[in-house]
Amino acid sequence: MKASELKTTEYAPFYATYISKVGDAPLLQLLEEGKAHSLQLFQSIPENKHAYRYAAGKWSIKEVLQHIIDTERVFAYRALRISRGDTTPLPGFEQNGFNDAAKADRRSLADLIAEYQAVREANIQLFRSMTDDMLLLEGTASGYNVSTRAIGFMIVGHEKHHVGIVMERYLD
Repeated sequence: MKASELKTTEYAPFYATYISKVGDAPLLQLLEEGKAHSLQLFQSIPENKHAYRYAAGKWSIKEVLQHIIDTERVFAYRALRISRGDTTPLPGFEQNGFNDAAKADRRSLADLIAEYQAVREANIQLFRSMTDDMLLLEGTASGYNVSTRAIGFMIVGHEKHHVGIVMERYLD
């Protein structure tokens, strides 16, 4: 399953930016590659940059990683529900509220990296367990139609988006 197989009706228009970032490799490969790249990046960040914010009101590097983790969890939950045939509309979430409540800056970057790795491993197993029919199932999340497979690519694209921001704005 590749992102090029998705129809634009399988995700909300605002996710097109994330989908466009994933390339055209199979989903499981992209999840693995994203994990390796993110681990390499976040493990290489010097300690004096962990709480760095490139501008007032922007998240720290630790908060960006927490956001990647939380969003991946929310997306995976949606994928699980939809893949199991649950047609209950799923709500959105307020990312800034999540990040404020998480208090990522009180944690070590190593701890956040370990959590990221555990979440990603669990989600690789989740998507690996899904049949083609499960991946094609569609439901509603944040008021928009979405397929299970689109959610997988949204996870990858969302991570790529934020990793790119870290590389461009935090580590120059």
